[in-house]
Amino acid sequence: MRSDRLREVDWSRWSVVLLKPDCLRRGLADQVLARLEPPARIVERRRVVVEDWQIHVHYWDLLVDRDLFEVDVPACLRSTYVGRQVEVALAHGKPGTPGRLRGLLGHFDPTQAVPGTIRADLGTDSFAAARAQHRLVENLIHTSDHARAARRDFGTWFGAGQHQLLDLKEDHHR
Repeated sequence: MRSDRLREVDWSRWSVVLLKPDCLRRGLADQVLARLEPPARIVERRRVVVEDWQIHVHYWDLLVDRDLFEVDVPACLRSTYVGRQVEVALAHGKPGTPGRLRGLLGHFDPTQAVPGTIRADLGTDSFAAARAQHRLVENLIHTSDHARAARRDFGTWFGAGQHQLLDLKEDHHR
């Protein structure tokens, strides 16, 4: 597959998973990724040291709505992520994979997540504690929430130069 064929990828079958610094600090990477299989298969995973541009592209929505938060969102993103290691994984499954994986995460505030979800079962932080400490909530994991986000997240964390990771024989994977 050549990079100009990225448009031909069925992004509804892909999700990019971001294991956040708190997940790695607590040694939960393998456990969290195991909870995503099935409905998806992890086809690639790697550690990345976060660059400023990556986290700002990734969390563009927080930057757009930053007036809704009681913290300096750009400063919090920089202090939480930039120069730190995260693990990114590429998940592949049936059409609708981004939505199915997102449903496994639970509410962004672990104290409000439904039992049985990753954030409810493994999360230890709360939005209230984060707000009181003027920081963003630690909630272990992010996944692409729809096909367009999966494409954007792939470019942000893997790069178009890694398009060969997407060259799977569809009949071998769910």
